[in-house]
This record gives sequence, C-alpha cells and structure tokens, in this order.
Amino acid sequence: MFRLAHISDIHLSPLPALTLRELISKRITGYINWRSNRKGVMTGGTLDTLVADLKAQTPDHLAVTGDLVNLALDEELETAQRWLKTFGNPADVSVVPGNHDAYVPGALKKTRRFWAPWMLGDREVAEHRPVEFPYLRVRGDVALIGVSSARATAPFMATGDLRDRQARKLGEILDDTGKRGLFRVIMIHHPPVRGAAPSYKRLLGIGLFQRTVREHGAELVLHGHTHLATRYEIDGPDWKVPVVCVPSASQSFGDHKPAARFNIFTIQKTNSGWSCHMTERGIVDTAMTIETIGERELNVGAVSALA
Repeated sequence: MFRLAHISDIHLSPLPALTLRELISKRITGYINWRSNRKGVMTGGTLDTLVADLKAQTPDHLAVTGDLVNLALDEELETAQRWLKTFGNPADVSVVPGNHDAYVPGALKKTRRFWAPWMLGDREVAEHRPVEFPYLRVRGDVALIGVSSARATAPFMATGDLRDRQARKLGEILDDTGKRGLFRVIMIHHPPVRGAAPSYKRLLGIGLFQRTVREHGAELVLHGHTHLATRYEIDGPDWKVPVVCVPSASQSFGDHKPAARFNIFTIQKTNSGWSCHMTERGIVDTAMTIETIGERELNVGAVSALA
C-alpha cells in the first residue's frame, strides 16, 4: 500500500518588496492582481494549517503540482526552497513548476536551480545530471512522472505548453513503467482536458498529451492551476484515466473558490490489478477546521466511476 498526497497552487505569501526594475515587466500586472484579488484570501496561516494536517496523515510521498510562488522573484524562490525543506527528504516530495514559477523570461531556469532536489528524477540523481522534464521517480510500485507545462507568457496570459520532445519522452517512460507493472501517476500543472480552463489559461498541447496517454497508458493524472476540485477522465488504451485537480493550498474559506484542500490517494496492488482510494481533506469553516470532505474509489485501469 502506498499513500500519495497531492497539493497545488501554494502561492506563498506575503510578497517580498519589489524594486522598480522588477515591476517594469509582466510582474506589474501580477503585483496589482495580488494586491487587489489574492492578498486577503490566500494566506500563509491557511497554508500552515492545511500542511500541519497533511503531515499528520503521514503520507509516503507528496506531489506538488506547481505555482509555489507568485511572481518568481529570487527571494520568493528561496522562500519556497526553505518551505520545501520543512517536509524532510527531497526524495519524498516531487514538484513540477506552474506558470507563476516561470512568470517572466529566465525565471524557469532559476526555478530549476533553486528546487532541483525536488525535481530530479532517479536517473538524474544517480548520474549527477541536471533537472530534465519529464522526470521519473519510482517509489515502491508507483511511478511518479513529472511533466512541465510552465512557460513565461505575455501579460494577462497564463497558458502552458507541452511539445513533441517532452511528449515523446513521456511516452517512452509510460511504456517502460507499464512493462514493469507500476502504477503510473503523471503530475502536470495545467489541466490536460479541453474546457477545464479558459483559453487564456489553457494548456497548449492538450491533444498531444491525450494522444500520448491513449497510446501508452497511465493510471492517474494530477494537476492544479484552476484552484478547483475537479475530476475528469481521458482515454487510455482500453480504459478511462482519472484526471484530478485540487484547490489552492492557501485559499481561505468563504471566497468564490473552494477553500484549501489536499487529496490522499491510497494505492494498492490487487489480484485483479489496482485499487486507488481518494480521500479529500480541507478547511470547512472560518475557524479553519479541517475535516474529510469526501472519499471515493477511483476505478483505475477500467471504466471509471468518477462523477
């Protein structure tokens, strides 16, 4: 049995002080958005409460699907690095970047450097190689596959992309881990589902992602970006693959978006294949009480019962 926790869209706060030079870029629109829309509803206290409960559940591994920061300032990246260290061994936490982690040109390169221990696949660690996407980490019977959809975009845009090179390597990893009989979890920031995000925030390459999964197979896809609790399905070779999003880990209770939440997937090999039980825990009131919000079985490797 393997217990995998999933959180996303951390948006660590507060923002550090910005220089005029840093504001003369797309960051000025992000700064205004933070001050007017997010400062009061995405708080460190909420995140701390959620993380304390998550740690109390003692998962075997944690998947973090992007947007750890807001404007990809160097000071933010360092703060996120310190925050990731609070979870212990980087081998037990897998991170993929989001659009806010690649907010301006050059930011993604810095993100890879600051967060490398949490983004390195097993092969890269063994061979002392730099971060490369997609990466593969194998923990027990579970293959954790990190895909990057992060890229710098123009003001008022938050799209991501998946291109041929990464999709081709993803297919190779899925084939290899499938032959090894592993439960394959793909982690990506942007939703690889049509209509899941508005056009200015969508993934460019949804068709390529879905074709790769349809041809090579996977058991579960985890993503963030929309700050919503959603469940979709995409086609695998002969089954439906669950695609699950979790709300922002910093979202306060009472806003128009769901309050902070995390999911835990209990994955176990059975005589007939796999079982995967999903538990949703999150904040349910202004007192920041955390409760189990829902539980369900994901029918992985078969027609899914997700509704």
